[in-house]
Amino acid sequence: MVIVSPSMLSADFGKLYESTEMLNNSQCDWIHIDVMDGVFVPNITFGLPAVEAVARRAKKPLDLHLMIVHPEKFIDRLAEIGADLVCVHYETCNHLHRVLQSIHAKGMKAGVAINPATPVCVLEDILEDVDVVLIMSVNPGFGGQKFIPRSIEKIRRLKEMIRREGTNTLIEVDGGVNRETGKLLIEAGADALVAGTAVFKAENPAAEIVALKNL
Repeated sequence: MVIVSPSMLSADFGKLYESTEMLNNSQCDWIHIDVMDGVFVPNITFGLPAVEAVARRAKKPLDLHLMIVHPEKFIDRLAEIGADLVCVHYETCNHLHRVLQSIHAKGMKAGVAINPATPVCVLEDILEDVDVVLIMSVNPGFGGQKFIPRSIEKIRRLKEMIRREGTNTLIEVDGGVNRETGKLLIEAGADALVAGTAVFKAENPAAEIVALKNL
Protein backbone atom coordinates (compact mmCIF):
# COMPACT_ATOMS: atom_id res chain seq x y z
CA MET A 1 0.00 0.00 0.00
CA VAL A 2 1.30 3.44 -0.93
CA ILE A 3 2.70 5.80 1.70
CA VAL A 4 0.64 9.00 2.05
CA SER A 5 2.39 12.11 3.40
CA PRO A 6 -0.05 15.05 3.62
CA SER A 7 1.64 18.41 3.08
CA MET A 8 1.16 20.98 5.81
CA LEU A 9 1.77 23.66 3.18
CA SER A 10 -1.93 23.41 2.31
CA ALA A 11 -3.15 23.43 5.91
CA ASP A 12 -4.60 26.49 7.61
CA PHE A 13 -1.51 28.04 9.20
CA GLY A 14 -3.71 29.50 11.92
CA LYS A 15 -4.83 26.01 12.91
CA LEU A 16 -1.61 24.00 12.89
CA TYR A 17 -2.53 22.24 16.13
CA GLU A 18 -5.91 21.10 14.78
CA SER A 19 -4.37 20.01 11.46
CA THR A 20 -1.64 18.04 13.20
CA GLU A 21 -4.18 16.33 15.45
CA MET A 22 -6.29 15.43 12.41
CA LEU A 23 -3.26 13.79 10.80
CA ASN A 24 -2.36 12.01 14.03
CA ASN A 25 -5.80 10.41 14.05
CA SER A 26 -5.82 9.64 10.32
CA GLN A 27 -4.36 6.78 8.32
CA CYS A 28 -1.55 8.92 6.89
CA ASP A 29 1.96 7.52 7.20
CA TRP A 30 4.12 10.65 7.35
CA ILE A 31 3.59 14.39 7.86
CA HIS A 32 5.22 16.43 5.10
CA ILE A 33 6.58 19.86 6.01
CA ASP A 34 7.97 22.23 3.38
CA VAL A 35 10.68 24.61 4.55
CA MET A 36 11.21 27.46 2.04
CA ASP A 37 13.65 30.36 2.28
CA GLY A 38 12.56 32.79 -0.44
CA VAL A 39 15.96 32.31 -2.10
CA PHE A 40 15.96 28.86 -3.71
CA VAL A 41 12.21 29.14 -4.25
CA PRO A 42 10.06 32.30 -4.52
CA ASN A 43 8.19 31.75 -1.29
CA ILE A 44 8.73 31.65 2.48
CA THR A 45 6.94 29.09 4.63
CA PHE A 46 7.75 27.19 7.80
CA GLY A 47 10.80 28.18 9.80
CA LEU A 48 12.33 26.08 12.56
CA PRO A 49 9.99 27.36 15.32
CA ALA A 50 6.95 26.28 13.31
CA VAL A 51 8.52 22.91 12.51
CA GLU A 52 9.23 22.45 16.20
CA ALA A 53 5.63 23.34 17.10
CA VAL A 54 4.32 20.64 14.75
CA ALA A 55 6.94 18.16 15.98
CA ARG A 56 5.78 18.57 19.58
CA ARG A 57 2.29 17.42 18.62
CA ALA A 58 3.01 14.99 15.78
CA LYS A 59 2.66 11.27 16.37
CA LYS A 60 3.57 10.37 12.79
CA PRO A 61 7.09 10.53 11.29
CA LEU A 62 8.09 14.02 10.12
CA ASP A 63 8.99 14.18 6.44
CA LEU A 64 10.91 17.46 5.99
CA HIS A 65 11.48 18.93 2.54
CA LEU A 66 14.15 21.63 2.62
CA MET A 67 13.71 24.01 -0.31
CA ILE A 68 16.56 26.17 0.94
CA VAL A 69 20.15 27.05 0.17
CA HIS A 70 22.82 25.69 2.54
CA PRO A 71 20.60 23.00 4.11
CA GLU A 72 23.66 21.56 5.86
CA LYS A 73 23.50 24.42 8.37
CA PHE A 74 20.24 23.10 9.85
CA ILE A 75 20.80 19.34 10.07
CA ASP A 76 21.81 19.32 13.75
CA ARG A 77 18.80 21.41 14.75
CA LEU A 78 16.37 19.28 12.76
CA ALA A 79 17.70 16.18 14.49
CA GLU A 80 17.11 17.85 17.87
CA ILE A 81 13.56 18.77 16.86
CA GLY A 82 12.84 15.15 15.95
CA ALA A 83 12.77 14.97 12.16
CA ASP A 84 12.64 11.44 10.78
CA LEU A 85 13.40 12.14 7.11
CA VAL A 86 15.26 15.19 5.81
CA CYS A 87 15.12 15.77 2.08
CA VAL A 88 17.51 18.26 0.46
CA HIS A 89 17.57 19.48 -3.11
CA TYR A 90 20.19 18.22 -5.52
CA GLU A 91 20.25 21.71 -7.00
CA THR A 92 21.35 23.37 -3.74
CA CYS A 93 24.11 20.99 -2.59
CA ASN A 94 27.62 21.39 -3.97
CA HIS A 95 28.73 18.43 -1.86
CA LEU A 96 25.64 16.23 -1.83
CA HIS A 97 27.34 13.09 -0.55
CA ARG A 98 28.69 14.95 2.48
CA VAL A 99 25.25 16.39 3.28
CA LEU A 100 23.65 12.95 3.09
CA GLN A 101 26.33 11.54 5.37
CA SER A 102 25.64 14.30 7.88
CA ILE A 103 21.92 13.52 7.90
CA HIS A 104 22.56 9.80 8.43
CA ALA A 105 25.08 10.54 11.14
CA LYS A 106 22.29 12.21 13.13
CA GLY A 107 20.12 9.11 12.89
CA MET A 108 17.71 10.45 10.29
CA LYS A 109 16.79 9.11 6.87
CA ALA A 110 18.22 11.12 3.98
CA GLY A 111 16.33 12.16 0.88
CA VAL A 112 17.18 14.02 -2.30
CA ALA A 113 14.64 16.12 -4.18
CA ILE A 114 14.99 17.01 -7.85
CA ASN A 115 13.20 19.76 -9.76
CA PRO A 116 11.12 19.05 -12.89
CA ALA A 117 14.00 20.06 -15.20
CA THR A 118 16.60 17.92 -13.41
CA PRO A 119 17.06 14.43 -14.91
CA VAL A 120 17.14 11.38 -12.66
CA CYS A 121 20.49 10.29 -14.13
CA VAL A 122 22.30 12.83 -11.91
CA LEU A 123 21.55 10.56 -8.94
CA GLU A 124 23.10 7.40 -10.35
CA ASP A 125 26.38 7.69 -8.43
CA ILE A 126 24.70 8.63 -5.14
CA LEU A 127 21.65 6.36 -5.16
CA GLU A 128 23.02 3.82 -2.67
CA ASP A 129 23.29 6.60 -0.08
CA VAL A 130 19.71 7.87 -0.56
CA ASP A 131 16.71 6.56 1.36
CA VAL A 132 14.13 8.57 -0.58
CA VAL A 133 14.16 10.40 -3.92
CA LEU A 134 11.53 13.13 -4.03
CA ILE A 135 10.37 13.82 -7.58
CA MET A 136 8.91 17.30 -7.91
CA SER A 137 5.98 17.07 -10.31
CA VAL A 138 5.46 20.85 -10.15
CA ASN A 139 7.97 23.67 -9.87
CA PRO A 140 8.73 24.03 -6.14
CA GLY A 141 7.53 26.99 -4.15
CA PHE A 142 3.74 26.99 -4.10
CA GLY A 143 0.91 24.55 -3.47
CA GLY A 144 -2.01 23.96 -5.79
CA GLN A 145 -0.03 23.92 -9.05
CA LYS A 146 -0.87 21.86 -12.12
CA PHE A 147 0.73 18.43 -12.37
CA ILE A 148 3.52 18.03 -14.95
CA PRO A 149 2.69 14.84 -16.94
CA ARG A 150 6.34 14.25 -17.90
CA SER A 151 6.88 13.24 -14.27
CA ILE A 152 5.34 9.83 -15.00
CA GLU A 153 8.12 8.82 -17.38
CA LYS A 154 10.68 10.26 -14.99
CA ILE A 155 9.44 7.93 -12.24
CA ARG A 156 9.65 4.95 -14.57
CA ARG A 157 13.28 5.76 -15.39
CA LEU A 158 14.14 6.21 -11.73
CA LYS A 159 12.44 2.92 -10.80
CA GLU A 160 14.50 1.11 -13.41
CA MET A 161 17.67 2.75 -12.09
CA ILE A 162 16.83 1.62 -8.54
CA ARG A 163 16.26 -1.94 -9.73
CA ARG A 164 19.50 -1.91 -11.69
CA GLU A 165 21.52 -0.58 -8.74
CA GLY A 166 19.80 -2.95 -6.30
CA THR A 167 19.02 -0.28 -3.67
CA ASN A 168 16.00 0.03 -1.39
CA THR A 169 15.44 3.69 -2.28
CA LEU A 170 11.84 4.85 -2.12
CA ILE A 171 10.30 7.15 -4.72
CA GLU A 172 8.22 10.01 -3.31
CA VAL A 173 6.27 12.45 -5.51
CA ASP A 174 5.19 15.98 -4.64
CA GLY A 175 3.04 18.32 -6.71
CA GLY A 176 -0.46 18.13 -8.12
CA VAL A 177 -1.11 14.78 -6.45
CA ASN A 178 -4.75 13.71 -6.24
CA ARG A 179 -6.72 10.53 -6.85
CA GLU A 180 -6.37 10.78 -10.63
CA THR A 181 -2.66 11.56 -10.81
CA GLY A 182 -1.89 9.41 -7.78
CA LYS A 183 -3.07 6.27 -9.56
CA LEU A 184 -0.79 7.02 -12.52
CA LEU A 185 2.13 7.72 -10.21
CA ILE A 186 1.72 4.44 -8.35
CA GLU A 187 1.48 2.52 -11.61
CA ALA A 188 4.74 4.16 -12.72
CA GLY A 189 6.52 3.07 -9.52
CA ALA A 190 5.93 5.71 -6.84
CA ASP A 191 6.10 4.47 -3.25
CA ALA A 192 4.97 7.65 -1.45
CA LEU A 193 2.57 10.45 -2.36
CA VAL A 194 2.72 13.98 -0.97
CA ALA A 195 -0.79 15.42 -1.12
CA GLY A 196 -1.55 18.95 0.03
CA THR A 197 -4.54 20.56 -1.64
CA ALA A 198 -6.18 17.17 -2.30
CA VAL A 199 -6.22 16.42 1.43
CA PHE A 200 -6.67 19.76 3.18
CA LYS A 201 -9.21 21.20 0.75
CA ALA A 202 -11.29 18.03 0.78
CA GLU A 203 -14.64 18.03 2.56
CA ASN A 204 -13.35 15.15 4.69
CA PRO A 205 -9.50 15.21 4.80
CA ALA A 206 -9.21 11.94 6.74
CA ALA A 207 -11.42 10.14 4.22
CA GLU A 208 -9.37 11.57 1.37
CA ILE A 209 -6.23 10.11 2.93
CA VAL A 210 -7.91 6.68 3.03
CA ALA A 211 -8.90 7.06 -0.63
CA LEU A 212 -5.32 7.88 -1.65
CA LYS A 213 -3.94 4.95 0.31
CA ASN A 214 -6.31 2.59 -1.46
CA LEU A 215 -5.62 3.70 -5.01
